[in-house]
Amino acid sequence: MKITDVETIRFTYISNTERDSDGHGHPGPKREAAQTLLKISTDADVCGYWFGTNAEVIRGVVKPALIGEDPFMREKIWRDLNHRQRLNLGTLSDKVIMSVDLALWDLAGRALNQPVYKLLGGYRDKVPAYASTMCGDDLEGGLGTPEDYARFAEWCVKRGYPAFKLHTWQPPYKGAPSVKRDLEACTAVREAVGPDVPLMLDPYHYYDREAALALAKGLEKLNYYWMEEPMDEHSMSSYVWLCEQTHLPICGPETCEGKMYVRAEWIKAGACDISRCGVGDVGGLTPLMKTVHLCESFGVRCEIHGGGPGNLHALCAMSNGEFYERGLLHPFIDFDEPAPWLREHGEPMDDKGYVHIPQSPGLGMNINWDYIEKNKIDRG
Repeated sequence: MKITDVETIRFTYISNTERDSDGHGHPGPKREAAQTLLKISTDADVCGYWFGTNAEVIRGVVKPALIGEDPFMREKIWRDLNHRQRLNLGTLSDKVIMSVDLALWDLAGRALNQPVYKLLGGYRDKVPAYASTMCGDDLEGGLGTPEDYARFAEWCVKRGYPAFKLHTWQPPYKGAPSVKRDLEACTAVREAVGPDVPLMLDPYHYYDREAALALAKGLEKLNYYWMEEPMDEHSMSSYVWLCEQTHLPICGPETCEGKMYVRAEWIKAGACDISRCGVGDVGGLTPLMKTVHLCESFGVRCEIHGGGPGNLHALCAMSNGEFYERGLLHPFIDFDEPAPWLREHGEPMDDKGYVHIPQSPGLGMNINWDYIEKNKIDRG
Protein backbone atom coordinates (compact mmCIF):
# COMPACT_ATOMS: atom_id res chain seq x y z
CA MET A 1 0.00 0.00 0.00
CA LYS A 2 1.28 3.46 -0.94
CA ILE A 3 0.11 6.99 -0.22
CA THR A 4 -1.22 8.55 -3.42
CA ASP A 5 -2.58 11.88 -2.22
CA VAL A 6 -2.58 14.22 0.76
CA GLU A 7 -5.26 16.89 0.60
CA THR A 8 -7.18 19.33 2.76
CA ILE A 9 -10.87 20.19 2.57
CA ARG A 10 -12.01 23.46 4.16
CA PHE A 11 -15.64 24.07 5.05
CA THR A 12 -17.68 26.52 7.09
CA TYR A 13 -19.73 25.98 10.21
CA ILE A 14 -21.47 28.10 12.84
CA SER A 15 -19.43 28.57 16.03
CA ASN A 16 -20.71 29.81 19.39
CA THR A 17 -17.26 30.34 20.93
CA GLU A 18 -14.59 33.02 20.54
CA ARG A 19 -11.03 33.59 21.74
CA ASP A 20 -9.83 36.46 23.88
CA SER A 21 -6.64 38.40 23.14
CA ASP A 22 -4.56 35.79 25.00
CA GLY A 23 -6.08 32.94 23.00
CA HIS A 24 -8.43 31.41 25.61
CA GLY A 25 -11.85 30.21 24.47
CA HIS A 26 -15.14 31.59 25.82
CA PRO A 27 -18.80 31.53 24.81
CA GLY A 28 -19.62 34.15 22.20
CA PRO A 29 -22.22 35.21 19.65
CA LYS A 30 -22.87 32.80 16.81
CA ARG A 31 -20.59 33.42 13.85
CA GLU A 32 -19.33 31.69 10.74
CA ALA A 33 -16.01 29.88 11.17
CA ALA A 34 -13.93 27.46 9.10
CA GLN A 35 -12.69 23.93 9.77
CA THR A 36 -10.11 21.91 7.81
CA LEU A 37 -10.23 18.18 7.13
CA LEU A 38 -6.99 16.36 6.33
CA LYS A 39 -7.41 13.36 4.01
CA ILE A 40 -4.63 10.87 3.25
CA SER A 41 -5.46 8.55 0.34
CA THR A 42 -3.84 5.30 -0.80
CA ASP A 43 -3.73 3.06 -3.87
CA ALA A 44 -5.74 0.47 -1.91
CA ASP A 45 -8.78 2.77 -1.80
CA VAL A 46 -8.37 3.26 1.97
CA CYS A 47 -8.16 6.75 3.47
CA GLY A 48 -7.37 8.29 6.84
CA TYR A 49 -8.81 11.51 8.23
CA TRP A 50 -8.26 14.18 10.87
CA PHE A 51 -10.01 17.48 11.56
CA GLY A 52 -7.90 20.57 12.20
CA THR A 53 -4.66 21.29 10.38
CA ASN A 54 -2.76 23.95 8.44
CA ALA A 55 -3.67 23.54 4.77
CA GLU A 56 -0.74 25.61 3.46
CA VAL A 57 1.88 23.60 5.39
CA ILE A 58 0.25 20.32 4.38
CA ARG A 59 0.44 21.28 0.70
CA GLY A 60 3.91 22.82 0.79
CA VAL A 61 5.86 20.64 3.25
CA VAL A 62 3.97 17.49 4.20
CA LYS A 63 2.49 16.29 0.91
CA PRO A 64 5.83 16.05 -0.96
CA ALA A 65 7.26 14.07 1.98
CA LEU A 66 4.38 11.56 2.09
CA ILE A 67 3.56 10.74 -1.54
CA GLY A 68 4.74 7.20 -2.33
CA GLU A 69 5.31 6.23 1.31
CA ASP A 70 3.83 3.15 2.96
CA PRO A 71 1.14 4.51 5.33
CA PHE A 72 1.80 1.71 7.80
CA MET A 73 5.35 3.01 8.31
CA ARG A 74 4.13 5.58 10.81
CA GLU A 75 7.33 5.58 12.87
CA LYS A 76 9.43 6.31 9.77
CA ILE A 77 7.10 9.08 8.64
CA TRP A 78 6.89 10.63 12.12
CA ARG A 79 10.70 10.57 12.49
CA ASP A 80 11.12 12.22 9.09
CA LEU A 81 8.68 15.02 9.92
CA ASN A 82 10.24 15.44 13.36
CA HIS A 83 13.66 15.90 11.78
CA ARG A 84 12.31 18.32 9.16
CA GLN A 85 10.80 20.35 12.00
CA ARG A 86 14.24 21.49 13.19
CA LEU A 87 14.64 24.00 10.37
CA ASN A 88 10.91 24.63 9.86
CA LEU A 89 9.75 25.58 13.35
CA GLY A 90 7.82 28.55 12.04
CA THR A 91 5.55 26.34 9.93
CA LEU A 92 5.87 22.64 10.82
CA SER A 93 4.41 22.76 14.31
CA ASP A 94 3.76 19.82 16.60
CA LYS A 95 0.04 20.19 15.85
CA VAL A 96 0.65 19.83 12.10
CA ILE A 97 2.72 16.69 12.71
CA MET A 98 -0.04 15.49 15.04
CA SER A 99 -2.67 15.84 12.33
CA VAL A 100 -0.63 13.69 9.93
CA ASP A 101 0.12 11.06 12.57
CA LEU A 102 -3.52 10.80 13.65
CA ALA A 103 -4.75 10.55 10.05
CA LEU A 104 -2.28 7.68 9.51
CA TRP A 105 -3.50 5.88 12.65
CA ASP A 106 -7.08 6.40 11.44
CA LEU A 107 -6.10 4.96 8.06
CA ALA A 108 -4.50 1.91 9.67
CA GLY A 109 -7.59 1.20 11.74
CA ARG A 110 -9.87 1.55 8.72
CA ALA A 111 -7.61 -0.71 6.65
CA LEU A 112 -7.55 -3.43 9.34
CA ASN A 113 -11.18 -2.91 10.43
CA GLN A 114 -10.13 -2.28 14.05
CA PRO A 115 -10.41 0.68 16.44
CA VAL A 116 -7.05 2.32 17.05
CA TYR A 117 -6.93 1.56 20.78
CA LYS A 118 -6.89 -2.17 19.96
CA LEU A 119 -4.04 -1.67 17.49
CA LEU A 120 -2.16 -0.05 20.37
CA GLY A 121 -2.87 -3.05 22.62
CA GLY A 122 -6.25 -2.32 24.19
CA TYR A 123 -6.58 -2.08 27.97
CA ARG A 124 -10.19 -0.87 28.50
CA ASP A 125 -13.18 0.35 26.50
CA LYS A 126 -14.30 3.15 28.81
CA VAL A 127 -12.56 5.66 31.06
CA PRO A 128 -13.79 8.04 33.80
CA ALA A 129 -13.93 11.69 32.81
CA TYR A 130 -13.44 14.89 34.71
CA ALA A 131 -15.28 18.08 33.86
CA SER A 132 -12.72 20.62 32.63
CA THR A 133 -13.99 24.20 32.57
CA MET A 134 -13.24 27.05 30.25
CA CYS A 135 -11.22 29.88 31.81
CA GLY A 136 -12.95 32.40 34.03
CA ASP A 137 -14.86 35.24 32.39
CA ASP A 138 -17.04 38.22 33.26
CA LEU A 139 -20.33 36.81 31.92
CA GLU A 140 -23.32 36.99 34.25
CA GLY A 141 -24.25 33.42 35.13
CA GLY A 142 -21.14 32.12 33.38
CA LEU A 143 -17.81 31.67 35.15
CA GLY A 144 -17.51 35.20 36.50
CA THR A 145 -17.44 34.55 40.25
CA PRO A 146 -16.40 31.84 42.72
CA GLU A 147 -20.11 31.16 43.26
CA ASP A 148 -20.54 30.57 39.51
CA TYR A 149 -17.82 27.90 39.62
CA ALA A 150 -19.51 26.30 42.63
CA ARG A 151 -22.92 26.14 40.90
CA PHE A 152 -21.38 24.72 37.74
CA ALA A 153 -19.43 22.11 39.72
CA GLU A 154 -22.65 21.00 41.40
CA TRP A 155 -24.30 20.67 37.99
CA CYS A 156 -21.37 18.67 36.60
CA VAL A 157 -21.43 16.24 39.54
CA LYS A 158 -25.18 15.74 39.04
CA ARG A 159 -24.52 15.14 35.33
CA GLY A 160 -22.27 12.25 36.37
CA TYR A 161 -18.74 13.65 36.29
CA PRO A 162 -16.72 12.00 39.09
CA ALA A 163 -14.14 14.84 39.19
CA PHE A 164 -13.90 18.54 38.34
CA LYS A 165 -11.11 20.86 37.20
CA LEU A 166 -11.10 24.65 37.31
CA HIS A 167 -9.39 26.85 34.75
CA THR A 168 -9.48 30.14 36.62
CA TRP A 169 -9.20 33.76 35.43
CA GLN A 170 -6.40 34.79 33.13
CA PRO A 171 -5.47 38.08 31.48
CA PRO A 172 -6.99 40.08 29.83
CA TYR A 173 -9.81 39.77 32.41
CA LYS A 174 -9.87 42.49 35.05
CA GLY A 175 -8.07 41.56 38.25
CA ALA A 176 -6.33 38.53 36.77
CA PRO A 177 -4.13 36.91 37.76
CA SER A 178 -5.02 36.66 41.44
CA VAL A 179 -4.01 33.91 43.85
CA LYS A 180 -6.63 35.15 46.32
CA ARG A 181 -9.45 34.94 43.78
CA ASP A 182 -8.26 31.55 42.48
CA LEU A 183 -8.37 30.14 46.01
CA GLU A 184 -11.79 31.67 46.62
CA ALA A 185 -13.12 29.81 43.59
CA CYS A 186 -11.38 26.58 44.63
CA THR A 187 -12.83 26.90 48.14
CA ALA A 188 -16.34 27.53 46.82
CA VAL A 189 -16.16 24.44 44.61
CA ARG A 190 -14.90 22.25 47.45
CA GLU A 191 -17.70 23.43 49.72
CA ALA A 192 -20.26 22.81 46.97
CA VAL A 193 -19.30 19.25 46.03
CA GLY A 194 -18.11 17.94 49.40
CA PRO A 195 -14.88 16.32 50.57
CA ASP A 196 -14.81 13.23 48.35
CA VAL A 197 -14.89 14.58 44.78
CA PRO A 198 -11.39 14.83 43.24
CA LEU A 199 -10.71 18.47 42.32
CA MET A 200 -7.90 19.95 40.23
CA LEU A 201 -6.68 23.45 39.36
CA ASP A 202 -5.12 24.77 36.16
CA PRO A 203 -4.45 28.48 36.94
CA TYR A 204 -2.59 31.37 35.34
CA HIS A 205 0.59 29.92 33.84
CA TYR A 206 3.10 32.63 34.74
CA TYR A 207 2.88 33.05 38.49
CA ASP A 208 6.23 33.42 40.27
CA ARG A 209 7.49 30.88 42.80
CA GLU A 210 5.97 32.52 45.86
CA ALA A 211 2.54 32.84 44.24
CA ALA A 212 2.63 29.24 43.00
CA LEU A 213 3.56 28.02 46.49
CA ALA A 214 0.76 30.07 48.04
CA LEU A 215 -1.66 28.39 45.66
CA ALA A 216 -0.24 24.95 46.48
CA LYS A 217 -0.52 25.51 50.23
CA GLY A 218 -4.10 26.69 49.86
CA LEU A 219 -4.99 23.65 47.76
CA GLU A 220 -3.35 21.34 50.29
CA LYS A 221 -5.85 22.54 52.90
CA LEU A 222 -8.70 21.95 50.46
CA ASN A 223 -7.47 18.41 49.66
CA TYR A 224 -7.11 19.05 45.92
CA TYR A 225 -5.99 16.20 43.68
CA TRP A 226 -3.39 18.08 41.65
CA MET A 227 -2.32 21.44 40.22
CA GLU A 228 -0.83 21.98 36.78
CA GLU A 229 1.27 24.67 35.10
CA PRO A 230 1.20 27.53 37.66
CA MET A 231 4.61 28.81 36.42
CA ASP A 232 6.53 29.09 33.15
CA GLU A 233 7.45 25.50 32.33
CA HIS A 234 10.74 26.50 30.72
CA SER A 235 12.04 26.95 34.28
CA MET A 236 12.20 23.29 35.29
CA SER A 237 14.17 24.20 38.42
CA SER A 238 11.18 26.24 39.64
CA TYR A 239 9.06 23.09 39.48
CA VAL A 240 11.72 21.07 41.30
CA TRP A 241 11.61 23.74 44.02
CA LEU A 242 7.80 23.69 44.14
CA CYS A 243 7.62 19.90 44.42
CA GLU A 244 10.06 20.06 47.34
CA GLN A 245 7.90 22.66 49.15
CA THR A 246 4.47 21.02 48.93
CA HIS A 247 2.82 17.63 49.22
CA LEU A 248 0.15 18.70 46.69
CA PRO A 249 0.77 16.61 43.54
CA ILE A 250 2.17 18.76 40.71
CA CYS A 251 1.23 17.68 37.18
CA GLY A 252 3.44 18.56 34.20
CA PRO A 253 4.92 19.57 31.91
CA GLU A 254 1.88 20.35 29.81
CA THR A 255 2.80 22.73 26.99
CA CYS A 256 6.60 22.88 27.19
CA GLU A 257 8.28 21.94 23.91
CA GLY A 258 10.48 18.87 23.72
CA LYS A 259 8.09 15.93 23.25
CA MET A 260 8.91 12.81 25.32
CA TYR A 261 12.48 13.99 25.91
CA VAL A 262 11.54 16.93 28.15
CA ARG A 263 9.15 14.72 30.12
CA ALA A 264 11.97 12.27 30.80
CA GLU A 265 14.07 15.14 32.15
CA TRP A 266 11.25 16.36 34.40
CA ILE A 267 10.75 12.91 35.89
CA LYS A 268 14.48 12.46 36.43
CA ALA A 269 14.81 15.90 38.07
CA GLY A 270 11.78 15.49 40.33
CA ALA A 271 10.00 18.45 38.73
CA CYS A 272 6.60 16.73 38.75
CA ASP A 273 4.67 14.07 40.62
CA ILE A 274 2.38 13.27 37.68
CA SER A 275 3.45 13.62 34.06
CA ARG A 276 1.25 15.43 31.54
CA CYS A 277 1.00 14.85 27.81
CA GLY A 278 -1.48 14.89 24.93
CA VAL A 279 -1.37 14.32 21.19
CA GLY A 280 -1.24 18.06 20.52
CA ASP A 281 1.67 18.64 22.91
CA VAL A 282 4.13 16.16 21.41
CA GLY A 283 3.15 15.78 17.76
CA GLY A 284 0.73 12.87 17.63
CA LEU A 285 -0.31 9.55 19.03
CA THR A 286 3.01 7.91 18.14
CA PRO A 287 5.10 10.09 20.52
CA LEU A 288 2.30 10.17 23.10
CA MET A 289 2.51 6.39 23.49
CA LYS A 290 6.30 6.66 23.81
CA THR A 291 5.70 9.10 26.69
CA VAL A 292 3.09 6.83 28.29
CA HIS A 293 5.53 3.91 28.32
CA LEU A 294 8.35 6.15 29.56
CA CYS A 295 6.18 7.15 32.52
CA GLU A 296 5.16 3.56 33.15
CA SER A 297 8.78 2.50 33.41
CA PHE A 298 9.28 5.07 36.20
CA GLY A 299 6.05 4.18 37.98
CA VAL A 300 4.65 7.63 37.20
CA ARG A 301 1.09 8.40 36.17
CA CYS A 302 0.64 10.10 32.82
CA GLU A 303 -2.51 12.19 32.89
CA ILE A 304 -3.58 12.93 29.33
CA HIS A 305 -3.92 16.59 28.34
CA GLY A 306 -7.09 17.43 26.47
CA GLY A 307 -9.85 15.51 24.79
CA GLY A 308 -10.49 14.24 21.29
CA PRO A 309 -10.20 10.85 19.59
CA GLY A 310 -6.40 10.56 19.71
CA ASN A 311 -6.22 11.11 23.45
CA LEU A 312 -9.22 8.85 24.11
CA HIS A 313 -7.67 5.96 22.18
CA ALA A 314 -4.39 6.44 24.06
CA LEU A 315 -6.20 6.30 27.42
CA CYS A 316 -7.98 3.09 26.45
CA ALA A 317 -4.63 1.49 25.57
CA MET A 318 -2.81 2.39 28.81
CA SER A 319 -3.06 1.61 32.51
CA ASN A 320 -1.16 4.54 34.07
CA GLY A 321 -3.61 7.34 33.30
CA GLU A 322 -6.74 7.82 35.39
CA PHE A 323 -8.99 10.44 33.80
CA TYR A 324 -10.22 11.64 30.43
CA GLU A 325 -10.33 15.45 30.23
CA ARG A 326 -13.79 16.30 28.88
CA GLY A 327 -14.24 19.87 27.81
CA LEU A 328 -13.70 22.66 27.75
CA LEU A 329 -17.04 23.12 29.52
CA HIS A 330 -19.14 26.18 30.32
CA PRO A 331 -22.68 26.76 31.61
CA PHE A 332 -23.61 28.38 28.27
CA ILE A 333 -22.23 25.59 26.03
CA ASP A 334 -23.94 22.26 25.31
CA PHE A 335 -20.88 20.04 25.11
CA ASP A 336 -22.99 16.92 24.50
CA GLU A 337 -24.09 18.25 21.11
CA PRO A 338 -21.86 16.74 18.39
CA ALA A 339 -19.88 18.93 16.01
CA PRO A 340 -21.90 19.57 12.83
CA TRP A 341 -19.33 17.68 10.71
CA LEU A 342 -19.89 14.51 12.75
CA ARG A 343 -23.03 12.36 12.80
CA GLU A 344 -22.56 11.41 16.45
CA HIS A 345 -20.58 12.56 19.47
CA GLY A 346 -17.08 11.09 19.52
CA GLU A 347 -16.80 11.04 23.33
CA PRO A 348 -20.20 9.98 24.71
CA MET A 349 -20.39 9.95 28.52
CA ASP A 350 -22.87 7.90 30.53
CA ASP A 351 -24.56 9.01 33.75
CA LYS A 352 -21.78 7.38 35.81
CA GLY A 353 -19.13 9.60 34.26
CA TYR A 354 -17.55 7.07 31.91
CA VAL A 355 -16.63 8.01 28.36
CA HIS A 356 -17.09 5.02 26.06
CA ILE A 357 -14.74 4.65 23.12
CA PRO A 358 -16.32 4.10 19.69
CA GLN A 359 -15.82 0.56 18.37
CA SER A 360 -15.86 1.52 14.68
CA PRO A 361 -12.61 1.23 12.67
CA GLY A 362 -9.88 3.82 12.99
CA LEU A 363 -10.38 6.75 15.37
CA GLY A 364 -14.14 6.17 15.32
CA MET A 365 -15.15 9.45 13.68
CA ASN A 366 -18.57 9.16 12.02
CA ILE A 367 -18.05 11.88 9.43
CA ASN A 368 -21.02 13.80 8.03
CA TRP A 369 -19.91 13.98 4.41
CA ASP A 370 -23.15 15.62 3.28
CA TYR A 371 -22.54 18.53 5.65
CA ILE A 372 -18.92 18.95 4.52
CA GLU A 373 -19.84 18.87 0.84
CA LYS A 374 -22.65 21.36 1.32
CA ASN A 375 -20.42 23.83 3.19
CA LYS A 376 -17.12 23.28 1.35
CA ILE A 377 -15.11 26.38 0.49
CA ASP A 378 -11.73 25.05 -0.61
CA ARG A 379 -9.99 21.81 -1.53
CA GLY A 380 -6.33 21.24 -2.27
